[in-house]
Amino acid sequence: MKPIELSFEFFPPKTQDGVEKLRATRAQLAPLKPKFVSVTFGAGGSTQQGTLDTVLEMAEEGFEAAPHLSCIGSSKESLRAILGAYRAHGIRHIVALRGDLPSGMGEVGELRYASELVSFIRAEHGDWFNIEVAAYPEYHPQSRSPRADLENFVRKVQAGANSAITQYFYNGDAYFRFVADARKLGVEVPIVPGIMPITNFTQLMRFSEMCGAEVPKWIARRLESFGDDREAIRNFGLDVVTDLCRRLIDEGAPGLHFYTLNGGAATKSICERLGLDNA
Repeated sequence: MKPIELSFEFFPPKTQDGVEKLRATRAQLAPLKPKFVSVTFGAGGSTQQGTLDTVLEMAEEGFEAAPHLSCIGSSKESLRAILGAYRAHGIRHIVALRGDLPSGMGEVGELRYASELVSFIRAEHGDWFNIEVAAYPEYHPQSRSPRADLENFVRKVQAGANSAITQYFYNGDAYFRFVADARKLGVEVPIVPGIMPITNFTQLMRFSEMCGAEVPKWIARRLESFGDDREAIRNFGLDVVTDLCRRLIDEGAPGLHFYTLNGGAATKSICERLGLDNA
């Protein structure tokens, strides 16, 4: 069986305690030998310096670090400067996103869609960057329809994306249907499922409401029934997500991309249960 490639998403810490926590998390997950690690980028570039600092520190530690880059609220000039800085530091992996406008910001920017950002990166830098884009198996909450969302995804790939990472989901059928539909439209790039470990019920429901990810009712009801029993929530979450990952692997997913929220325990436990701890 082909080895499963792992990757992890982090966000730029805002405090020194956060910096230390993230360093500890990276040390905890490093033995899993991720293909790459990604670092998020705030709306309108609000964490630009933090993203750069975090990416460069990870690169110095030997990780292939992929900064997120969003185009909403940014000018071509500012994007050009950011891409130039990454290239100057030898960074060759980018996660290209549309992004969201921060509250109070009215300007969309010169590029409105992720497909335009991918085209811009290719026009400016050729094949220097390996470009990841986002995919939405349950479709983007702002999309007009599942078909429109799928066609938007195809445009991103046609613009020059190398591979895709999905929004997290808990319904494996949604992922496999999305991949099948994309293949019918000529998409050949890897579509890697995004995985969100379950550790906090309230947080999970809030995130899912914002991003349009469905938490199946049976999972939500079970989590709710545990109340404040964190250990029960953690154990049930490990069971659910491990089973999902096992199915994804068994049915041909090219890798697993974990949304870590800067914590490593749940991700590490899931990978150990899957036998990926020595990958």
